[in-house]
Amino acid sequence: MAAEIRRKLLILENDSSLRRELEGIFADLDVITGETTEQALAMVRRAEPDVVLFDLGAARKPDVAAQSLDLLRQILHLSPDTKVIAMTEHDARELAVAAVGLGATDFYYKPLDAGVLSIVVRRAFRIRELEVENGRLREQTGAMALEGIIGASDAMRNLCRSVEKVAPTGATVLILGDSGTGKELIARSLHRLSGRAHKPFVAINCAAIPDTLLESELFGYEKGAFTGAAKRTTGKLEAADGGTIFLDEIGEMPASLQAKLLRVLQERTVERIGGRTPIPLDLRFLCATNRKLDELVGRAGPDGTAASFREDLYYRISEVTINVPPLRERQGDSLLIAQVLLQQMSERFGKPTRGLAPDAIRAIQAHPWPGNVRELENRLKGAVIMAEGVVVTANDLGLKDPGEDPEYLNLRVARQRAEVQAARQALAVARGNLSRAAELLGITRPTLYDLIERHHIDASTFGRNGSAPPQSDAPETPEHS
Repeated sequence: MAAEIRRKLLILENDSSLRRELEGIFADLDVITGETTEQALAMVRRAEPDVVLFDLGAARKPDVAAQSLDLLRQILHLSPDTKVIAMTEHDARELAVAAVGLGATDFYYKPLDAGVLSIVVRRAFRIRELEVENGRLREQTGAMALEGIIGASDAMRNLCRSVEKVAPTGATVLILGDSGTGKELIARSLHRLSGRAHKPFVAINCAAIPDTLLESELFGYEKGAFTGAAKRTTGKLEAADGGTIFLDEIGEMPASLQAKLLRVLQERTVERIGGRTPIPLDLRFLCATNRKLDELVGRAGPDGTAASFREDLYYRISEVTINVPPLRERQGDSLLIAQVLLQQMSERFGKPTRGLAPDAIRAIQAHPWPGNVRELENRLKGAVIMAEGVVVTANDLGLKDPGEDPEYLNLRVARQRAEVQAARQALAVARGNLSRAAELLGITRPTLYDLIERHHIDASTFGRNGSAPPQSDAPETPEHS
């Protein structure tokens, strides 16, 4: 119980009677209450709560809803690790989804049900505790938070944080990314971190199955529904009941099936081919594609045919959108992935433990990897099988040795670039005032002069109204280094 009392819950609710009722529900926690005003930010800063229960108000009051979402955005910016539960009226689904899109962990529909709300709040506390524990383990092991995901770049860390936020909510998620980036790994992580983890995860590739068979694969069929239907067969949707269905490459789904899938999403029922009885389903939908669906919506084909993807279906499957970055945008990850895969494949094929030759390291870092992780995996697989030496070379990988290490591995170059960027930003903020820019950078004016001269920065371009910048707001006095 002592561990429970130390948990901090901030309740932001304008209705004083409802605040008191919520305090009673969570009497065993360290509860702080306040209204949904700007003072809430001060409370978050002072109390550093683990969880915030935030009443967003009613969707029928757009001004209030907009202010609430803006305050939610500020809270999450101030304390990104705090778990926020958005509380709304039952008819405000769009408001709740918008809150999740901004970073809220979960949502709850009024009126209050003490038992259900308690489960939601305590689940948020549990997520926060797991994040703290996972962070500690990541610091110890250098591993990513999501199973199967390898990387140390900021892009992948941000992706993992997004998955951890969205997974428990039950929202329908559209995963976008180039081929080979690992979209199914993200989908499996969303399932594994959700309340459906103990239920089935069923994946189906819409591009790998002919259009004539995809419908029966998804919906199943009754005996005698068509020639060859010798027995009743359940489809993938039924097989995933209670769990998660992952529709990969949904952008390739034919228009006729898009309409049927939309009905399933709306009604949460399915009818087998040849059947007449709707079968209720409890499913979470995860979808993925390497196509830009927003561009396909509303775009007619070259022969005047209808748009290749339904607009209403697009908005149904994209309550939350997650973008998986290509490998070329994950600086440093290609080598880290290569080293892990190399060890795995050496064990798999019974080869001696192999390392990467210097030219292979340079080649991996310099290659743009248009096929992403899948291309890297295939090249390493072939190299491990075919390499004759004790290490894998650039030639074994079928790559060209660039001959020099990438600049981002050179600490001196990285430091110079950081100095230039910081100086330019400070000069821009100070509008060319060197004294103010030096103050922002935490250095003296002579040091700033030296930095400008050393990196050939034209300070006059940052002056007010495009003119040469003033050197100081105070009268000029001689200065000595």
